[in-house]
Amino acid sequence: MVSIQHTVQSLRQTWIYTSLRSLFGLFPLTLQGCITLLVAAGALSIYGYSSMDLVVFALTICALSILIFCLFCVVISGMLVQRRIGQRIETGAGMSEPIEVEAGFPNETGFELPSLQLIPLVKLHWRVVYPDYVKTRIRISPDNMLTEEIIPQKRCLTDQVQRQFTVADVLGFCRYSWRQRQEVRCKALPRSNTVKPLPLLRSLTAEDGIPNPAGDPEGDRMEIRPYAPGDSVRDIMWKVYARNRQLNVRLAEKSVFHSKRTVAYLLSSRGDEAAAAVARVALESGALGDDWVFGADGSEQPCDTVPTALEAVARSRAIGTPYSYGLDKFLNLTAGQRGTHCIVFAAAESAPWLGQIKNTIGRYTGQFSVVLATDGFAEDLPTQLWQRLLLQDRRNAGQDQASTSNRMELLGLLTELGQLVESTLVVDRQTGLSFDKQLRKV
Repeated sequence: MVSIQHTVQSLRQTWIYTSLRSLFGLFPLTLQGCITLLVAAGALSIYGYSSMDLVVFALTICALSILIFCLFCVVISGMLVQRRIGQRIETGAGMSEPIEVEAGFPNETGFELPSLQLIPLVKLHWRVVYPDYVKTRIRISPDNMLTEEIIPQKRCLTDQVQRQFTVADVLGFCRYSWRQRQEVRCKALPRSNTVKPLPLLRSLTAEDGIPNPAGDPEGDRMEIRPYAPGDSVRDIMWKVYARNRQLNVRLAEKSVFHSKRTVAYLLSSRGDEAAAAVARVALESGALGDDWVFGADGSEQPCDTVPTALEAVARSRAIGTPYSYGLDKFLNLTAGQRGTHCIVFAAAESAPWLGQIKNTIGRYTGQFSVVLATDGFAEDLPTQLWQRLLLQDRRNAGQDQASTSNRMELLGLLTELGQLVESTLVVDRQTGLSFDKQLRKV
């Protein structure tokens, strides 16, 4: 099923599909208009002329006249409206302000057009086709203007907005469609929903502080043990040897401390909307501390301010070709050859980044913590055949199936990651709760 969906998406991105869709949009008759034309023409030919049925003849002539009148009204008014909209977009006309919205909520974009009052039997409507996953609603303002209101379903960051306009008759026989591009910045942030403020996500960096025997860096010389062949004579405690005649050495303690500088990164994948929302909450609530560096797939440079980091979060969802894995490049820019502790935000799913982050952990000398996010847990409970046929499954209703996680698969992912990273945390965006590696509420 997933491969079929990917094949359909790849076909939709080809220029052949785009060209055919554009040509189909220029065809003025709808399916209802084509059926009406065929039925009226057939009835007129068979009954109107052959059988000389005057009633059928009159009805078919009226139907064809109405259809032709609607066709001329739609095509002529569509060309006029298309030219007027193009002029308004080129001149700005109050529609050049950046669009900053939040996913899941209705937002006005400032784009508005005058209603078609002087043209009979014609109505105008449009929808946003780029960026994708955007629902469009048109409202009539008190000054009789058509005002655009959008409800983005996912985050995005683009420099243009494409709309598909349609002028159609009220009977549904004809329509004239075209696409118009507007050069305007559009930023949609992920919906944070009920995600509670996260605890302070501080990085662990090598230096004197909390003892960690597994760490590589050395702290104060506090560890004492008997002398062994190969130890340096400079580490021998000679004063203790003078008292009890026993050779002991004092070694540097291996330890780490809570660094003031936090390094965090957002990995993009198919169902990463919840992970982006958790990263947004961490940035806006100050969970990363006072000094931090943030990066995400699709961003060239690390971010150290909240506005630029939120733009990186919005840009991390690729529209079209997916972004490449960029954690290695981010670590090279922020940490270089020094070991550091990186906090990774990712979707709670077995995405392609799993194998890549394993390679990163194997090559990199630092430590990692992973924050997984989901939109609820999908339960695969066995049901009887009659229940599947007669009853509607509402257990996961209202949840994005691409962002939900199967509990057993998530436990397997946590077990696999737990052997590679220092700590793991699971955040459910639907309820705002956090869970540990055993999916116990934190």
